Amino acid sequence: MKSLARAIALLSALAAAQATAADASSRMVDSAIGSAANNYSAIARDIWEYAEVGYQEVKSSARLRGALEAAGFAVETGLADIPTSFVASYGKGEPVIGILAEFDALPGVSQMDVPERMPVPGGNAGHACGHHLFGTGSVAAAITVKEWLEDTGSQGTIRLYGTPAEEGGSGKVYMVRAGLFDDVDTVIHWHASDRNSALPGTTLANRSAKFRFYGKASHAAAAPERGRSALDGVEAMNMMVNMMREHVPSSTRIHHVITRGGNAPNVVPEFAEVFYYVRAPSPDDILPIWEWVENAADGAAIGTQTQVQWEIIHGNYNILPNVTLARVMHESLETFGGIEYDREEQRFAETLVATYNGRPPRALGSQQQIAPWTEDIQRSSGSSDVGDVSWMAPTVGLNTATWVPGTAAHSWQAVAAGGTSIGSKGMLLAARSMALTAIRLYEDPLLVAQAQEEWLELRGGKRINYQPLLGDRDPPLDYRK
Repeated sequence: MKSLARAIALLSALAAAQATAADASSRMVDSAIGSAANNYSAIARDIWEYAEVGYQEVKSSARLRGALEAAGFAVETGLADIPTSFVASYGKGEPVIGILAEFDALPGVSQMDVPERMPVPGGNAGHACGHHLFGTGSVAAAITVKEWLEDTGSQGTIRLYGTPAEEGGSGKVYMVRAGLFDDVDTVIHWHASDRNSALPGTTLANRSAKFRFYGKASHAAAAPERGRSALDGVEAMNMMVNMMREHVPSSTRIHHVITRGGNAPNVVPEFAEVFYYVRAPSPDDILPIWEWVENAADGAAIGTQTQVQWEIIHGNYNILPNVTLARVMHESLETFGGIEYDREEQRFAETLVATYNGRPPRALGSQQQIAPWTEDIQRSSGSSDVGDVSWMAPTVGLNTATWVPGTAAHSWQAVAAGGTSIGSKGMLLAARSMALTAIRLYEDPLLVAQAQEEWLELRGGKRINYQPLLGDRDPPLDYRK
């Protein structure tokens, strides 16, 4: 009985010591990020104003690199043939923990930081997906972890990946293909949102391409028989793909936009282009559907006596969820709690909510709450190039309420809130949560081992022969030009 009592006492003492260490780590993280909060908010605001689109993020990338270099990170740039990509590293040995940072804006959603529709004069792009916050919050987390490694003398490497062109450019996929994630033990990321959540989740895989039809120009009234309409080719393809929708799994998503359709009604168009996305739960699900879309393009060209070519623009794997890491992230998020609005922020939020189209799916005030824990996998109909990273190493993410509850991503309301203190508060919450998660993984190598075991099980017990869905093409550095 005495030996049992001693064992219980030792376990209790160990648990108490671990709790004390965890409290010390959370206090350190809170203090470090709090003391530099104004600086991080200023960086995010600068990138919000730059609003640079995919692969054109020259100033945004430099702003983030500058902060990391000033903090003592070694920075490599222009990786994977992408001028705006970079990797910043500090420390030595294992585990190697990566943090992802995005910073590209979306075209066509320019907006000022006011709760009414007001585009920036002369502006075009806007951070409607919050990547100015994403990149900056990740940098804040990496710098905080670096300071912890330095202060405690702990072994390990923290690595910040500057990943351009998430919005349709698949920047991370090229970095994965180049082997930049081959030696990473775990990867952490986050995303702007209208809620606070760190539940395990997955996304759809996707592939996109621009289908270009070539015909023969002619006067549409005087000599229509001599013309062959490239636009007819596009429309015939669209009709056939629309008929496909009845015969693909319900989890499939197919969407398109005609980017070029001709210039004048009285000229038979000799060139037309349609841009397609196809999404499905996994790469294996994508491939047969994609082949059918390509067959539709070929059939449309034959039927309209035109020619067709296509260029794969991007392709992403689905995200592999990791319950082990998600639980650690959830506990970190809960440590710092939700987001409180001051009076001015509350007024801004109330005014913005009145501009929503229809009843918002989330009530004002929910930004104070954390989504309750569940091991059930959350399934998103969206896609992200984080998916390819998650097939290389165990990966975990979270969302924080950088937007007013009920705000839709890719909306002017997201741009507006993201440029205010509401966005900054959500960003700093994400930075604290990611930093504490990384520290807990350094403190407890068993968690890293458990995460890798779970990841390998999802992968079928071994590393796969990775074949990116975008093939061997070069990064499309001009895809937004």
